[in-house]
Amino acid sequence: MDLSVTSHEHGGRTVVEVGGEIDVYTAPVLRERLNDLVGEGKHDLVVNMEKVDFLDSTGLGVLVGGLKRVRSHDGSLHLVCTQEKILKVFRITGLTKVFPIHATVDEAVVASGGSLD
Repeated sequence: MDLSVTSHEHGGRTVVEVGGEIDVYTAPVLRERLNDLVGEGKHDLVVNMEKVDFLDSTGLGVLVGGLKRVRSHDGSLHLVCTQEKILKVFRITGLTKVFPIHATVDEAVVASGGSLD
């Protein structure tokens, strides 16, 4: 399955919309997009994973790498995810302690210091 990655501005934050499967084959697409955004000076990211069907360890590695990259610029990376099968991956790996995970994009934007005005 393919991976779709798009981004847009919302509430002063860059929202990265991800859909499909994030695995060893597709993870480089997400890595490149996150790297490009940070390179463009976008250091406060919200990654919307509501349309992600599958996430493996390679995908987790890309997200952790993105988090390290934005933090090196005093930025943040918040996730939006309500799917139990994806949340389970974060719980099993202990990454729920690393990533702020939210139920909606608006909630993530506000929690990251953005504004919905």
